Amino acid sequence: IVKEMDVDHPAAKLVVETAKVQDSEVGDGTTSAVVFTGFLLEKAEKLLDQKVHPNTIIEGYRKAEALALSLSKEIATKVSPEDRKYLRDVAFTTLASKYFAPNMDKVIDVAMDAIFSIAERNGESYNIDLSNVKFVKKRGESTEDVELIKGIVLDKEVPSPSMPKLVEDAKIAVIDFGLDVEKGEITAKLSITSPEQIREALEEQAKQVKAMVDAIAKTGANVVISQKGIDDLA
Repeated sequence: IVKEMDVDHPAAKLVVETAKVQDSEVGDGTTSAVVFTGFLLEKAEKLLDQKVHPNTIIEGYRKAEALALSLSKEIATKVSPEDRKYLRDVAFTTLASKYFAPNMDKVIDVAMDAIFSIAERNGESYNIDLSNVKFVKKRGESTEDVELIKGIVLDKEVPSPSMPKLVEDAKIAVIDFGLDVEKGEITAKLSITSPEQIREALEEQAKQVKAMVDAIAKTGANVVISQKGIDDLA
């Protein structure tokens, strides 16, 4: 809600920016960050009313920040990145503040599996690039049907209902051209005067498409992904 606020006052802008940074960097704790920021601003205002110089207030806050960070390191609990149970508890606490459903356990398990799938070890820690996780949402389905797919999801319809729904040990060909007869760059008109000529034109079109299909089939590919169109004849 705070992120959507359109404010002009510098102090209000500071609160909004704090919420944005907290959400992007941590993903949780925005309410606490906003309340704490408001508290600091309130105390700063009282000090200003007492004629305390702004630089003195800033210096005091910076010293308090350094002390808070130092104490946080002392009382922090070191957790192994491989301690799945502890990390799951952290995920549950974070998610519970934004979402609740009877199947929350399943959502958390899927989220954990996704993170561990993309985590790359770096010494005693892990590097995690969240851009490697994509979400595909479908209208009408419930969160009970959430699943992790370790691969690529192409949200496209198959060209023909007769195509198989599952291909095991697939050999995939990704092509940047269409499996159809391309139109020429030169505009031309074809004059057809008999049914025989129509048949010949269709046969030639089918011949060209078959030649492309045969060429791909010779590579051993049994799944074809095209960036462009696929003719019904293919």
